[in-house]
Amino acid sequence: MEPIKLRVGRPITREQFDELDDEQLVRLLPKACREFFPGKDFCADGCFYLHDGTAWSFYKAGFVDD
Repeated sequence: MEPIKLRVGRPITREQFDELDDEQLVRLLPKACREFFPGKDFCADGCFYLHDGTAWSFYKAGFVDD
C-alpha cells in the first residue's frame, strides 16, 4: 500500500486507520477538533465524540451527522 498524504479533511479507509498512529491521525483533523481526539484506542469504528456531543468520523473526514 502506498503512503497516504496526511491532510486535514482527507477521508481514510479502515485499513489506513489501522496503520496510522495517534500523531498521524491527529493531522487529519481540523484544528478545532484536535484537542478532543482521545487517541486511536478510544475511537469506536473510526469515530470519536467532541465536547458538544457531535461525532467526527475518519472514514467520512467529517461529522457523522453531515
